[in-house]
This record gives sequence, C-alpha cells and structure tokens, in this order.
Amino acid sequence: MIHVGINGYGTIGKRVAAAVDAQPDMTVVGVSKRSLDHEAAAAVDRGFDLYVPDTAADDSGGSCDISLTGSTTALIAESDIIVDATPAGVGADNAEQYAQTDTAVVFQGGEASTVAPTSFCARANYAETVGQAATRVVSCNTTGLARLISPLDEQFGVASVDCTLIRRGGDPTQSNRGPINDIVPDPVTVPSHHAADLQTVLPSIDVMTKGVTVPATLMHVHSLTVCLASAPSVDAVHDCLREERRIELVMSAYGQDTCADLRESAYDQDRHRGDVWENCVWSESIAVDGRSLSLLQAIHQQADVIPENIDAIRALAAADDAETSRQITNDALGVGLTGSLA
Repeated sequence: MIHVGINGYGTIGKRVAAAVDAQPDMTVVGVSKRSLDHEAAAAVDRGFDLYVPDTAADDSGGSCDISLTGSTTALIAESDIIVDATPAGVGADNAEQYAQTDTAVVFQGGEASTVAPTSFCARANYAETVGQAATRVVSCNTTGLARLISPLDEQFGVASVDCTLIRRGGDPTQSNRGPINDIVPDPVTVPSHHAADLQTVLPSIDVMTKGVTVPATLMHVHSLTVCLASAPSVDAVHDCLREERRIELVMSAYGQDTCADLRESAYDQDRHRGDVWENCVWSESIAVDGRSLSLLQAIHQQADVIPENIDAIRALAAADDAETSRQITNDALGVGLTGSLA
C-alpha cells in the first residue's frame, strides 16, 4: 500500500485526494491546507485527516472550527509520497523540505520543469520517472497534447505539430480571471510556452503552439494540424484514437456539440464535480489530406491531470509498469466518458 499525502487542497489537490482514495493500492495519509475554509471542512467530512503548515496558526485565512491532526511537516514525514498541489511557485519553495525527509514528491505543471528530474505524462514517458525522487506532472494543456500525439507518433509517425490553444479565461470559481469581454492572444508571442513544455515529455516532436484566451470557464479547445510521416485514412485515425482509453471520440450527432455538453455528459454519469478526465476529440472534426491530419479536441483544465498524478505516484514508487498503472487508474476512476456511444 502506497501512503500518499496531499499538500494543498484546492482545485487539483481535492481531486487528487479523491482519486488516491479510490485506488486499490493507495491510501490517503491526510491533506494539508492553509485556509481553514469550506474546502477544509469538506475534507474532514470526507474522512481525511487535516494538517496545516507550521505558520498557519497565525495565518489560517479562514475561521471554520475544524479538528486538526498536525502540521504539514508531520504529514510529509508520515507519507511515502507527497503530491504537491499548492499554488504555482510554492511547490519549488517546498522542495527542500521534501528532500530533507527523503519523501518522494509529485509536483504540478505550474512549477518550472527544473523543479524535478523529470516531467511526466503517463502515455508519453512513464518509464523515465520510475524510481525517481520527484517528478512534475505537466500542465492540463500539455497533458492533452502528449496523450494525443504519443499514439499518433507510434502508429503513423509525427513530423510536426501546429496547435492553437483556445483557453478558458479562468476556472468557474476564479471570478477575478473571467469571464472577460475580450479575446486575448495569450501570449502574443509565438510559440506559447506549451511548445517547450510538451518537449519536456516528447523531446523529439517539432511543435508550434499559439494561445488565445476567451471569455469562458468550462474547458480548453485545441485546434491541431499534425503532419504525419505516412498518409492514413480517416478510419485509421479513428481506430488509433479509439484504442486510447483517455481519449474519447465524441460526436455532434449525439448532442455533444460543445464543451457545456461534454461537462453535462460527465454530470449525467454521476462524475464527482462533473470532471472530464479524458481528451474529448470531436469525431467529425478529424480530417486527413495526404499526410496532414486536422482535428479539434476539448480539455477539462480541472481534471485531465488527475489520472496522471495517480500514475506518477506509482512510477515514483516503482510499483507497476506504465500499461498496468494506467489500467488500474482507469478502472478505479471509471475513465471512459462516452464509450458506449462513440
């Protein structure tokens, strides 16, 4: 049994904690949160032991009357592996504390790639992380790109990728970030940072990325043109992607026209928080012209990295190979949004 602590219990941390709790070979030691707010109260109600940073007694940021188990220092010492889901940049500040106790750690994509020996996507480079002391799960957008490009490269060869990322302005609770009444090149420079991030897990891929932020909160959309080494049929591409459990071929014909429809599909399947862990590729968008493949996919920014965090834990623990870990994770979470329809 792998004993896992979660440091940070916000958008990612609370989802990782629930996912760890669902695994047959993992247990949640506890979660750490600075603010004693409604999320902290929900964690305790769920049965998680709650820890706080050593300084939180003077800076709790909340006033809920909650039973505390101990300090974050104690949580780290009691855990085999820590998932650091603190805000971007804080993880790097925490790295020395993890190293002092020889506790392996999974960082998130908001940290610089230099925070850990490897960056991680389970479909792309699982083996590189096996037995390491730390890894960094790449961002939601990079995870979505790596999951898609890896099987395409294996089956057809990928010469280059050109992707425009149509990005949500903020998460539903981030009222300070959106919606905004504008469409913003973000960044205005090309390539966007996603290209370099993708190359941390797929270094041989020639990739160009451009980012645009729009007034939405539900999901991201990627518009991709992929130059392949061979010239497959549309059916061959469908078959390739259909084999990937974390990729869903969704269809306008089934009323899955929009990101809102995809989130509603998740709610209809009783997904906790309406999470969509899968890349959602619109089947009708797949077009092939010689060696040029074009398609559209949607990425749920709050959820697609959650299965990756679980696989990263197993990789650090050297518990299973990539295929076995992905299958355990997928089965435990119920990955597969619309398999009966597509």
